[in-house]
Amino acid sequence: MKADDVPPGVPPASLNPEKDPDEWVTKDEPMTGPQRSYLQTLCREAAEEYNENWTKAEASKKIEELQQKTGRGKSGNSNS
Repeated sequence: MKADDVPPGVPPASLNPEKDPDEWVTKDEPMTGPQRSYLQTLCREAAEEYNENWTKAEASKKIEELQQKTGRGKSGNSNS
């Protein structure tokens, strides 16, 4: 998508939803409730240690890592 293709009023953040967590304005804030809950599940399934003090950015990265390890979440496969 080129800049000229963007409809008026579309916020820039919506054009790049896969922004690197290290670039988030809120990256150093505590992880959210949904992140906490999902990470607890992923850590249990992956037999990894859960850290309740992860930041939003750290939690996001750990979720992606554990999704790869457990096969949960994002994948190119259908639900088969």
